[in-house]
Amino acid sequence: MFRTALRRYPASTRVLAFPKSGLPPSGAQPTPAERPSDVPDSISFEHKPVPAEVADKFEPIVNDMSKAAPEDAPVEEPKATTTTPAPLEPPAADAIPDKPDLSSLPSLDIDPGMPASIAEPNTSSGGDQNAGGKERTGARAKHSMSSIDRRWRTMRRLALAGSLVGGGIGAWYLANKDEPGMNDAGSAWERFKNNASELTDYFNKPAFDKLLPDPLPAPHQRPYTLLVDLDGMLVASSWDRTHGWRTAKRPGVDYFLAYLSQFYEIVLFTSQPLYTAMPVAEKLDPFQAYLPYKLYRESTRYIKGKIVKDLSYLNRDLSKVILLDTNPEHAALQPENCIIMPKWEGQAGDHGLVDYIPFLESIGIFQPPDVRPIIKAYEGKNIPIEYAQREAERKQAAIEEWEREHGGALVGAGAGSSWLSKAFSGLGGKAAQKPTQPMTYLEQKRAQAQKLYQEEQEYWRQNADEIKRLMEEDRQKQMAEMKGSLMGMMPFGQSASGASPAEGQAQPGK
Repeated sequence: MFRTALRRYPASTRVLAFPKSGLPPSGAQPTPAERPSDVPDSISFEHKPVPAEVADKFEPIVNDMSKAAPEDAPVEEPKATTTTPAPLEPPAADAIPDKPDLSSLPSLDIDPGMPASIAEPNTSSGGDQNAGGKERTGARAKHSMSSIDRRWRTMRRLALAGSLVGGGIGAWYLANKDEPGMNDAGSAWERFKNNASELTDYFNKPAFDKLLPDPLPAPHQRPYTLLVDLDGMLVASSWDRTHGWRTAKRPGVDYFLAYLSQFYEIVLFTSQPLYTAMPVAEKLDPFQAYLPYKLYRESTRYIKGKIVKDLSYLNRDLSKVILLDTNPEHAALQPENCIIMPKWEGQAGDHGLVDYIPFLESIGIFQPPDVRPIIKAYEGKNIPIEYAQREAERKQAAIEEWEREHGGALVGAGAGSSWLSKAFSGLGGKAAQKPTQPMTYLEQKRAQAQKLYQEEQEYWRQNADEIKRLMEEDRQKQMAEMKGSLMGMMPFGQSASGASPAEGQAQPGK
């Protein structure tokens, strides 16, 4: 009941119903919680009532040894009296104030319009400053670092030192490393830049260091290599809503590939990916007779945001390599080996590809030791027209020279005799005739190449069906071998005894 009353009224309005003496009633027994644990239950706590006139002037003295009773004073035993304590009553209604007195509490009123006044820290006293006169920030001093922090700091310093040493060793290696084939590497800085660029271009290089296999032994290997592009040069692709994607073959492309294959190792080098260019290449050369090698996007390089065909990866002598392309960016690394021709957009009746045959044919016939000076001589010119003019001039010069040597000669019975025989040659000999001019070396070789081309085309026409059958058999054989090799790698490809399924079926027949 007493505790309930304390909870119901606030601390400021609680009025304890104790006597003025401040002590509980004399007959009240202490609760088990108030009673010391070492006091037996037989001892009663009775308090002698204090007179009223004494209670008003009573001041409790705690542990006042100055007024202690003499040792020989008799000790009076407390008399056991039984008194009933007065029940606790709630305070009267008028004793409870309407509003508690909060004047003694700290003020919590905050005026938003008033600026907050925060007392500045006292920096005048020396206790709030360090020895240098700066305020303390609460951070620990260096000497207060833990052992783990010191260990991590040491490890970071060692890692930094190791990276610096490793970087220095790597820079020294790149500055003194000589790439194979570099005759004049230049200074150490030039070697460092070249070798560092090689490292950074690792993912921009072709998949293989050698894009073509080693050349065949003579006479099977052609003396020159001709690289041709696909889209815009040999074919043209277009798309419309009616037919979708369509690919047109350029006029004269079959003759171009078949005829020049006598002089060149023709390689298809396109920037298109394999899965789009390979079906078109198979249509151009179904017998794989004119395009023995094909290079796709995977064989190109990506330099400064542009696709480049690096001829140094071909595994061929660049003095005998010609790149025939329609995009100058593809020949950014070796422009001296490249011939840029106009792009074909699919126009009917085009003969731009065939017009380049005489120029390329002459290189294959005369076989110069280096094709790059020849390509340089035709730089910026229309090669078919320019070469036709030069060939016509050489032909005219050869005719004039022959005329000077054989212009007065006659062919007949009196040819080569004296003037007398010449005078009477018309009486008994044949009529005088002028000798026939022989063909030039270029014309003779061209006639032989044309005859060989016609014989080869006749052979393909007569044996096309047989060649297709052999090619299909070879393809089926390769597929079977590939399937057998894949099955052999599977765990179920072998029987429990370790023999293949074919061997297990053959055993009962023995």
